Amino acid sequence: MAAVRVLLDTHALLWWLFDDPKLSSAARSVIVSPGNEIVVSAASAWEIATKHRLGRLPEAGDVAVRLPHYLRRARFAVLAISLEHAQAAGALPGPHKDPFDRMLVAQARIEDLAVATVDGVFRDYGVAVIW
Repeated sequence: MAAVRVLLDTHALLWWLFDDPKLSSAARSVIVSPGNEIVVSAASAWEIATKHRLGRLPEAGDVAVRLPHYLRRARFAVLAISLEHAQAAGALPGPHKDPFDRMLVAQARIEDLAVATVDGVFRDYGVAVIW
């Protein structure tokens, strides 16, 4: 199989870090394959920190504080949010209101990344999904 570049949705990242069985076998296989580039958006750091602060991710306290450490250890690349990403996320059509998902959709489309996610909304925007 050819190497792929995959953006992890925030839940997929957390399920990987916590070794949660909710992470699909297809996503797990792609993540462990040494030829693939696994990418984490800065938007996921923002989402984890925000949801932890609001009490919606109480188990993610250490990850919220030490995410760069976890990403380096896992050898995941970090995708910064560019002006182009921000413009594209803001301009996306449709009713989907989650700003984190909208950013990941925009980044996946601009950077030509598949997304590891259980969330079907990504397919609605023409993004390749691995799950």
